Formats: sequence, structure tokens, C-alpha cells
Amino acid sequence: MIMDGSTMDVGAVGCLRRVKTAIAVARAVMDHTDHTLMVGDLATKFALEMGFSETNLTGNRSLSKWKTWLANHCQPNFRQDVTPDPRQSCGPYTPKTQTMEDPEEQDSPGNDIQSASAHNIGEDNHDTIGMIVIDQSGRISAGTSTNGLTYKIPGRVGDSPIMGAGSYAMNGAGGAAATGNGDVMMKFLPSFNAVSQMQAGVDPTTALQKAMAPIIKFYPSFHGAMIAVNMDGKYGAVCHGYTNWTFCVADDSSSEVQLHFIDCKSSMTGVNSANADTYQAKLLLIIFISSFVF
Repeated sequence: MIMDGSTMDVGAVGCLRRVKTAIAVARAVMDHTDHTLMVGDLATKFALEMGFSETNLTGNRSLSKWKTWLANHCQPNFRQDVTPDPRQSCGPYTPKTQTMEDPEEQDSPGNDIQSASAHNIGEDNHDTIGMIVIDQSGRISAGTSTNGLTYKIPGRVGDSPIMGAGSYAMNGAGGAAATGNGDVMMKFLPSFNAVSQMQAGVDPTTALQKAMAPIIKFYPSFHGAMIAVNMDGKYGAVCHGYTNWTFCVADDSSSEVQLHFIDCKSSMTGVNSANADTYQAKLLLIIFISSFVF
């Protein structure tokens, strides 16, 4: 997705197949339609109409990982309350009727995501790139792009193309972007929350901490990270569940790109060397650097 904070225009695509430059297709949705979000094979059809090329995006590494996953009874597996047991079988699946004799299958709030390690959600299971830009005229925009969660159920759409979840931008307030367990994070619209906090005058780091706090309350084992920048060019970052995180910043004061490392254990308490709340620039680019999974 891509969002223009000066007009509040948004373009997004989800489940886009066989087109490499997804965020460029999202830009075409924003520029050439009255819609906000397009998904699936018809989004691919739209991309071809807009002049994008269709190509096979399955690499040798992806194919090898898929074959290994298939041979391992499709583990990890994100299905639940189905038969046959998704922990031991590749399906096909049908819904399972829960009974009191199966208490371990009963859900409780957050139970589906609490055991993140069981679903292999961690530093190597995502490839999201989030970006926030302030141009020379003071307009702000934000965008996110991802290949999605490894081993996801076909048809799944994560938080990256969802405005307010993957990213959000508003002139006069700032911009934010998020990455991590999208199935959890989109429930809280953390990017919108952070921008709303900055609109109320909260500094970027505190805004991110406030946006992340309710997620941690309900899902203490989740993995996620966020960046934000306000209209003065002050920026911050927080992360949870990982050991550390990285992001980079480019601005008009230097030709060098600044690389920042976040200690996730301390970032939620404000003890974070990457919190540059005194930093200001007229032209700024701030980008997440994620672990790439092809």
C-alpha cells in the first residue's frame, strides 16, 4: 500500500500474483481508480491493464522450502479447529465441531497467536519493507510492501496493504509503519494509532510505545516493530519479541545513510539509542530493514 498524507489518498493491493512490483501497482490503484484496495487475480488483471509485466516469482529457494514443508506434513500450519489434525496432516480440511472432551482445542483470547514460535513467526519469517517520506515541500507519505508470512494459508492478506495497520500518514501529524505478525497487528491499527498520538502532540517514540502497548497487553508473545516520524522530522522506533531491529534514515543534511539498531528489550521503556527526538530535517526518508524470505 501507499498513502499520500497531504490528500489522504490510498492505493493498495493484496494477494497479488505474478507481478513483482506490488507497491507500484498500489500506486496505480491510487492514481487511476476511485478505489482503495484491490485483491487477487483480478488485481493482477488490473496490473496487466496498467502495463505491468506478469512473471513467475517462484525462486529455487522458495520451491525447496515448500517441498521441505510438504514433506514435513505441512508444518508449521496456521489452520485450527479443522480435521484432519493440521499439526499432522496437509489436508484437505473440513471444519471441526468442538466438544467439551477437547479442551485443548478450545480458544481463549489470544490463544491462536500466543505460541508464536510454534507457528515459526520470528525474525526470519517476514520480508516487510516500510517507508515514510517527507519531501521538500513538507508533504508526507508512507508505504509498505511484503511477500507475506511464510507458509501462510493461500488467500491470506496480512497487515501491509491495510491502511492504518501496515502504514499511515497525515500531513500536520506524521507517518508510521509497522511490521511483524500482521494477523495480530492489524487488529489494533497501530500505525493509525501512532499518527493520531502525534497529531495530539505526542513525540514519535512515546506515540509508538502507546500504539504498541495494547498489542502487548493482549498478545505478550507477539513479534512486531514500528517506526514513526513527525512533521518536524523527529523520529523513533520500537520493537517487541525480537532481540533487536534495524532501520535506516536518509536526509538532506548528509549523503550518508544512517543505520540504527534497536534493542527490543529496552525500546518499549524509552531507553533506546535510536530515539532521535531532537533530530530535524526538511527532507527525510526512513525505512525498515527486515529479514528477507524469498
